[in-house]
Amino acid sequence: MGDVPRRPASAARRQASAATRGPGAAPGELRPGGRTARNRAAIFEATLAELALHGYAALSLDAIAARAGVHKTTIYRRWRTRDQLVAAAFMNTAERQLEVSDTSNIDRDARALARSVAVTLAQPVVAAAVRATLAVSSPQARGEITGRFWSSRQAAVGPLIERAIERGQLPARTNAADLIGAIAAPLYFRLLVSGEPLTDAAADTAAAAALAAARAGVFSSTRSRGPKTARRS
Repeated sequence: MGDVPRRPASAARRQASAATRGPGAAPGELRPGGRTARNRAAIFEATLAELALHGYAALSLDAIAARAGVHKTTIYRRWRTRDQLVAAAFMNTAERQLEVSDTSNIDRDARALARSVAVTLAQPVVAAAVRATLAVSSPQARGEITGRFWSSRQAAVGPLIERAIERGQLPARTNAADLIGAIAAPLYFRLLVSGEPLTDAAADTAAAAALAAARAGVFSSTRSRGPKTARRS
Protein backbone atom coordinates (compact mmCIF):
# COMPACT_ATOMS: atom_id res chain seq x y z
CA MET A 1 0.00 0.00 0.00
CA GLY A 2 1.26 3.50 -0.71
CA ASP A 3 2.61 5.82 1.91
CA VAL A 4 0.02 7.79 3.87
CA PRO A 5 1.48 11.19 4.77
CA ARG A 6 1.31 12.11 8.41
CA ARG A 7 -1.00 15.10 8.70
CA PRO A 8 -0.22 17.78 11.26
CA ALA A 9 -2.46 17.46 14.31
CA SER A 10 -3.60 21.07 13.78
CA ALA A 11 -4.97 20.22 10.32
CA ALA A 12 -6.97 17.27 11.63
CA ARG A 13 -8.32 19.41 14.43
CA ARG A 14 -9.34 22.22 12.06
CA GLN A 15 -11.27 19.74 9.93
CA ALA A 16 -12.95 18.22 12.97
CA SER A 17 -13.64 21.70 14.36
CA ALA A 18 -15.60 22.65 11.25
CA ALA A 19 -17.72 19.52 11.63
CA THR A 20 -18.63 20.35 15.25
CA ARG A 21 -19.82 23.90 14.69
CA GLY A 22 -23.51 24.55 14.79
CA PRO A 23 -25.37 26.02 11.77
CA GLY A 24 -24.07 29.50 11.08
CA ALA A 25 -21.57 29.38 13.91
CA ALA A 26 -18.39 31.40 13.59
CA PRO A 27 -14.98 29.78 14.02
CA GLY A 28 -14.39 29.11 17.70
CA GLU A 29 -18.10 28.90 18.53
CA LEU A 30 -18.46 25.16 19.14
CA ARG A 31 -21.35 23.17 20.48
CA PRO A 32 -20.95 21.76 23.99
CA GLY A 33 -18.63 18.77 23.87
CA GLY A 34 -16.87 20.10 20.79
CA ARG A 35 -13.40 19.29 22.09
CA THR A 36 -14.36 15.67 22.64
CA ALA A 37 -15.79 15.49 19.11
CA ARG A 38 -12.61 17.02 17.66
CA ASN A 39 -10.39 14.54 19.50
CA ARG A 40 -12.61 11.64 18.43
CA ALA A 41 -12.46 12.66 14.76
CA ALA A 42 -8.69 13.14 14.91
CA ILE A 43 -8.20 9.74 16.58
CA PHE A 44 -10.35 7.95 14.00
CA GLU A 45 -8.52 9.65 11.13
CA ALA A 46 -5.17 8.74 12.66
CA THR A 47 -6.26 5.13 13.23
CA LEU A 48 -7.22 4.64 9.59
CA ALA A 49 -4.06 6.33 8.37
CA GLU A 50 -1.86 4.12 10.55
CA LEU A 51 -3.77 1.04 9.38
CA ALA A 52 -3.16 1.99 5.75
CA LEU A 53 0.51 2.58 6.46
CA HIS A 54 1.40 -0.34 8.73
CA GLY A 55 -1.53 -2.80 8.74
CA TYR A 56 -3.35 -4.19 11.75
CA ALA A 57 -0.55 -6.38 13.12
CA ALA A 58 1.80 -3.41 13.55
CA LEU A 59 -0.87 -0.91 14.63
CA SER A 60 0.46 1.15 17.54
CA LEU A 61 -1.66 3.24 19.89
CA ASP A 62 1.41 5.40 20.56
CA ALA A 63 1.65 6.20 16.84
CA ILE A 64 -2.09 6.89 16.64
CA ALA A 65 -1.89 9.27 19.60
CA ALA A 66 1.09 11.09 18.09
CA ARG A 67 -0.60 11.43 14.69
CA ALA A 68 -3.86 12.63 16.28
CA GLY A 69 -2.08 15.08 18.57
CA VAL A 70 -3.56 13.64 21.76
CA HIS A 71 -2.18 11.87 24.81
CA LYS A 72 -2.41 8.08 24.79
CA THR A 73 -4.57 8.18 27.92
CA THR A 74 -7.20 10.05 25.88
CA ILE A 75 -7.51 6.95 23.70
CA TYR A 76 -7.46 4.47 26.59
CA ARG A 77 -10.20 6.30 28.46
CA ARG A 78 -12.64 5.59 25.63
CA TRP A 79 -11.29 2.47 23.92
CA ARG A 80 -9.67 -0.10 26.16
CA THR A 81 -8.30 -2.27 23.38
CA ARG A 82 -6.99 -1.94 19.87
CA ASP A 83 -9.93 -4.03 18.63
CA GLN A 84 -12.43 -1.60 20.12
CA LEU A 85 -10.71 1.39 18.54
CA VAL A 86 -10.51 -0.21 15.09
CA ALA A 87 -14.18 -1.20 15.30
CA ALA A 88 -15.21 2.34 16.22
CA ALA A 89 -13.08 3.95 13.50
CA PHE A 90 -14.39 1.54 10.87
CA MET A 91 -18.04 2.13 11.78
CA ASN A 92 -17.55 5.90 11.84
CA THR A 93 -16.11 5.81 8.32
CA ALA A 94 -18.65 3.29 6.98
CA GLU A 95 -21.60 5.32 8.21
CA ARG A 96 -20.29 8.49 6.55
CA GLN A 97 -19.26 7.03 3.19
CA LEU A 98 -22.41 5.43 1.78
CA GLU A 99 -24.40 7.47 -0.73
CA VAL A 100 -27.99 6.45 -1.45
CA SER A 101 -30.10 8.23 -4.05
CA ASP A 102 -33.69 7.57 -5.11
CA THR A 103 -34.48 8.66 -8.67
CA SER A 104 -37.52 6.35 -8.92
CA ASN A 105 -35.49 4.08 -11.22
CA ILE A 106 -34.05 1.12 -9.32
CA ASP A 107 -31.65 0.19 -12.14
CA ARG A 108 -30.08 3.64 -12.07
CA ASP A 109 -30.13 3.79 -8.27
CA ALA A 110 -28.56 0.33 -7.88
CA ARG A 111 -25.73 1.32 -10.23
CA ALA A 112 -25.17 4.52 -8.24
CA LEU A 113 -25.15 2.53 -5.00
CA ALA A 114 -22.67 -0.03 -6.35
CA ARG A 115 -20.41 2.73 -7.67
CA SER A 116 -20.51 4.42 -4.26
CA VAL A 117 -19.41 1.17 -2.62
CA ALA A 118 -16.62 0.71 -5.19
CA VAL A 119 -15.32 4.26 -4.77
CA THR A 120 -15.36 3.88 -0.99
CA LEU A 121 -13.54 0.53 -0.99
CA ALA A 122 -10.93 1.89 -3.39
CA GLN A 123 -9.77 4.44 -0.80
CA PRO A 124 -6.58 3.13 0.87
CA VAL A 125 -7.70 3.99 4.40
CA VAL A 126 -11.08 2.31 3.93
CA ALA A 127 -9.51 -0.76 2.33
CA ALA A 128 -7.12 -0.97 5.28
CA ALA A 129 -10.01 -0.68 7.73
CA VAL A 130 -11.95 -3.46 6.00
CA ARG A 131 -8.93 -5.76 6.08
CA ALA A 132 -8.30 -4.85 9.71
CA THR A 133 -11.77 -5.98 10.75
CA LEU A 134 -10.91 -9.46 9.48
CA ALA A 135 -7.79 -9.43 11.67
CA VAL A 136 -9.55 -8.32 14.85
CA SER A 137 -8.68 -10.90 17.48
CA SER A 138 -11.89 -10.73 19.50
CA PRO A 139 -14.85 -12.68 18.02
CA GLN A 140 -17.16 -10.40 20.01
CA ALA A 141 -15.62 -7.30 18.44
CA ARG A 142 -15.82 -8.81 14.95
CA GLY A 143 -19.45 -9.71 15.52
CA GLU A 144 -20.22 -6.19 16.71
CA ILE A 145 -18.56 -4.66 13.64
CA THR A 146 -20.33 -6.88 11.12
CA GLY A 147 -23.67 -6.65 12.89
CA ARG A 148 -23.64 -2.87 13.14
CA PHE A 149 -22.23 -2.47 9.64
CA TRP A 150 -24.88 -4.53 7.87
CA SER A 151 -27.66 -3.12 10.05
CA SER A 152 -26.64 0.39 9.02
CA ARG A 153 -26.54 -0.66 5.34
CA GLN A 154 -29.98 -2.23 5.51
CA ALA A 155 -31.41 0.81 7.28
CA ALA A 156 -29.99 3.12 4.60
CA VAL A 157 -30.77 1.07 1.48
CA GLY A 158 -33.79 -0.96 2.57
CA PRO A 159 -36.32 1.87 2.02
CA LEU A 160 -34.96 2.36 -1.52
CA ILE A 161 -35.70 -1.27 -2.33
CA GLU A 162 -39.13 -1.15 -0.67
CA ARG A 163 -40.11 1.82 -2.82
CA ALA A 164 -38.91 -0.02 -5.94
CA ILE A 165 -41.16 -2.94 -4.95
CA GLU A 166 -44.09 -0.54 -4.53
CA ARG A 167 -43.45 0.82 -8.03
CA GLY A 168 -43.46 -2.70 -9.47
CA GLN A 169 -39.77 -2.57 -10.44
CA LEU A 170 -38.94 -5.59 -8.26
CA PRO A 171 -40.94 -8.66 -7.22
CA ALA A 172 -43.26 -8.12 -4.29
CA ARG A 173 -41.47 -10.46 -1.91
CA THR A 174 -37.89 -9.39 -2.65
CA ASN A 175 -35.70 -9.65 0.44
CA ALA A 176 -33.91 -6.30 0.72
CA ALA A 177 -31.02 -7.62 2.82
CA ASP A 178 -30.24 -10.36 0.29
CA LEU A 179 -30.32 -7.90 -2.61
CA ILE A 180 -28.04 -5.43 -0.81
CA GLY A 181 -25.57 -8.23 -0.10
CA ALA A 182 -25.64 -9.38 -3.73
CA ILE A 183 -24.80 -5.88 -4.96
CA ALA A 184 -21.90 -5.46 -2.56
CA ALA A 185 -20.42 -8.98 -2.50
CA PRO A 186 -18.62 -8.93 -5.89
CA LEU A 187 -16.95 -5.64 -4.95
CA TYR A 188 -15.72 -6.96 -1.61
CA PHE A 189 -14.48 -10.06 -3.46
CA ARG A 190 -12.34 -7.84 -5.67
CA LEU A 191 -10.94 -6.02 -2.65
CA LEU A 192 -10.24 -9.02 -0.44
CA VAL A 193 -9.72 -11.98 -2.78
CA SER A 194 -8.99 -11.33 -6.45
CA GLY A 195 -7.29 -7.93 -6.14
CA GLU A 196 -8.97 -6.76 -9.35
CA PRO A 197 -9.58 -3.01 -9.66
CA LEU A 198 -12.83 -1.55 -8.31
CA THR A 199 -14.04 0.06 -11.52
CA ASP A 200 -17.35 1.62 -12.54
CA ALA A 201 -17.79 -1.26 -14.97
CA ALA A 202 -17.39 -3.79 -12.15
CA ALA A 203 -19.90 -1.88 -10.04
CA ASP A 204 -22.41 -1.70 -12.90
CA THR A 205 -22.07 -5.45 -13.51
CA ALA A 206 -22.61 -6.21 -9.82
CA ALA A 207 -25.77 -4.08 -9.76
CA ALA A 208 -27.15 -5.56 -12.99
CA ALA A 209 -26.48 -9.14 -11.88
CA ALA A 210 -28.11 -8.58 -8.49
CA LEU A 211 -31.21 -7.00 -10.04
CA ALA A 212 -31.49 -9.79 -12.62
CA ALA A 213 -31.38 -12.36 -9.82
CA ALA A 214 -33.97 -10.43 -7.84
CA ARG A 215 -36.33 -10.24 -10.82
CA ALA A 216 -35.89 -13.97 -11.35
CA GLY A 217 -37.15 -14.53 -7.81
CA VAL A 218 -33.81 -15.59 -6.33
CA PHE A 219 -34.19 -13.20 -3.38
CA SER A 220 -37.91 -13.65 -2.84
CA SER A 221 -38.91 -14.46 0.72
CA THR A 222 -40.67 -17.78 1.15
CA ARG A 223 -43.88 -18.00 3.11
CA SER A 224 -43.95 -19.99 6.29
CA ARG A 225 -45.70 -23.24 5.65
CA GLY A 226 -46.10 -24.30 9.24
CA PRO A 227 -45.39 -27.77 10.64
CA LYS A 228 -45.78 -30.70 8.32
CA THR A 229 -48.60 -33.11 9.07
CA ALA A 230 -48.10 -36.84 8.84
CA ARG A 231 -49.81 -38.56 5.96
CA ARG A 232 -52.53 -40.99 6.74
CA SER A 233 -51.95 -44.47 5.53
